[in-house]
Amino acid sequence: MILNEFFIKSDIEEILQGIQTIGQDISNKTIVITGARGFLGRYLIEIFKQMNDKQLNSPVKVFAVDNLITAGKLAQQSIDDSNIKFIEHDVTKPFSLDEEIHYIIHAAGIASPQYYQKYPLETLEVAINGTKNMLQLAKQKNARFTFFSSSEIYGDPDTQNIPTKEEYRGNVSSLGPRACYDESKRVGETLCYIFSEHFGVRTNIIRPFNFFGPGMQEKDYRVLPNFASRIKSKKPLKIYGRGDQTRTFCYITDALTGLLQVILRGKPNEIYNIGNPNPEISVVQLADMITKVLDYKIPYEIIGYPDEYPANEPNRRCPDIQKARVHLGYEPRVSLEDGLKRFLSWTDMNYIGE
Repeated sequence: MILNEFFIKSDIEEILQGIQTIGQDISNKTIVITGARGFLGRYLIEIFKQMNDKQLNSPVKVFAVDNLITAGKLAQQSIDDSNIKFIEHDVTKPFSLDEEIHYIIHAAGIASPQYYQKYPLETLEVAINGTKNMLQLAKQKNARFTFFSSSEIYGDPDTQNIPTKEEYRGNVSSLGPRACYDESKRVGETLCYIFSEHFGVRTNIIRPFNFFGPGMQEKDYRVLPNFASRIKSKKPLKIYGRGDQTRTFCYITDALTGLLQVILRGKPNEIYNIGNPNPEISVVQLADMITKVLDYKIPYEIIGYPDEYPANEPNRRCPDIQKARVHLGYEPRVSLEDGLKRFLSWTDMNYIGE
């Protein structure tokens, strides 16, 4: 396992292998990626760079767009590829290019609960105004459009809708500190529907379920970076609420393989859950699994929600991925234990600790 500041080399190779049969779709094409300096955006850029170096008959040209509002130090990495150009721009403002564009990947968004509590209006605007602006660009250029939505649009599903299918309409509050994220993603999806139905834009919507892996910012404020930072500091893990809320977690190689399968081969105007449905575990069970993975006791304490972190999080989150399996042949391959080993090896080398 070769580690660097941003990725694990074997993870990148694993993703490239997973998309080998569809990669030539983007040979000699032009792609716009918003949120290009975020967690997923950085992986997409690295994958396209490696494809240019190793796989494609003709290089893909990429315009990487980001306003850097929550990007942190990892956003400062340089892009060593003449076919990939970074543009600092806020997509809530109009955006245009003279170039022919074949794919638009709208990955911009403020996904961390702590950040969207800090930036509620910006969270709304990027998922609504930003999505509308990029859909208008897709309409103008006749480009294929992919919107990175969220599993949070389902809200807090009842037990009859776990695992959750794409057809589930959600149990979501329009009020409260989480609503700016949940509801804006729902409006973003509505915009995709409108531009597809009324203007013929070929759209796909992806609902990611708890992706994790190397490259997550230490101050991302989501559960696994929080845990890894505490472990680095040799401090007990902090579990918010009661610790019985459950999630499934999808390692980054499976996540990127699924995302790219949708981007390149998803059926037009379809919505896809992308994630790993197994295991669905509580946060306390996750802490116990980390003890098993690291082979030494990791203490934890269960505390109330701090003021800077919004309470009322969903009790359960687990995807039904049957549609992605049938349409795309998508199948997660990395177990949670293996993913945690890779992630914690990387954070041990790269996190500073609290």
